[in-house]
Amino acid sequence: MPRMNVPRIYAIADQDAFGGERLPEVVAALAEAGVGWIQVRAKRAAGADLYRWVEACVRRLEGAASELWIDDRADVAALFPVFGVHVGQDDLPPEAVRRAVGGGLAIGRSTHDEEQVRAAAADPDVDVVACGPVFATRSKERPDPVVGLELLRRARAATDKPLVAIGGIDAGNLAAALAAGADAVALIGALGGASASAAEIAGSARALLAAAA
Repeated sequence: MPRMNVPRIYAIADQDAFGGERLPEVVAALAEAGVGWIQVRAKRAAGADLYRWVEACVRRLEGAASELWIDDRADVAALFPVFGVHVGQDDLPPEAVRRAVGGGLAIGRSTHDEEQVRAAAADPDVDVVACGPVFATRSKERPDPVVGLELLRRARAATDKPLVAIGGIDAGNLAAALAAGADAVALIGALGGASASAAEIAGSARALLAAAA
């Protein structure tokens, strides 16, 4: 596992939010703004397209301090010098992801209830625990039920692993998520959308970084 320096903001460059071809541009804008962790999420992408987009993202991050995560696709993550791969409850189990990517990449795991939190906390292959959706979100077609801040507090009590709050988080509620015990907040919609320019995305990211400071 790489050395873990957990930033306050974990931005998700999502295919559905920004468009697949724009992902390298979005990743570059987020890095320019100073976002520490950036995840590429493209659940509907063909393998060839995702490979091309991630390759372009890696090039755009050369020399930047930002770390790149890949959502779901351990096979793609294993091909690039990325920081980590994040998996949900319906994706490959962390032990299988570890076999695919080796010990040099971090593994994140989504959790949606107390039992899943405890399992992730006890799993030696899980390095980062994500908990949510904390608030109502429109970034997924079929979101899990909202868990609220209380599960986040219980998750904090259950693990000393880095804890990421996700789901419906924006400038107005990120402080509450951090106060409830999250080390970082994952953001998608608050960064802008398909109509936002790279400069606007970077500006939104800077405002969110300031709110999280």
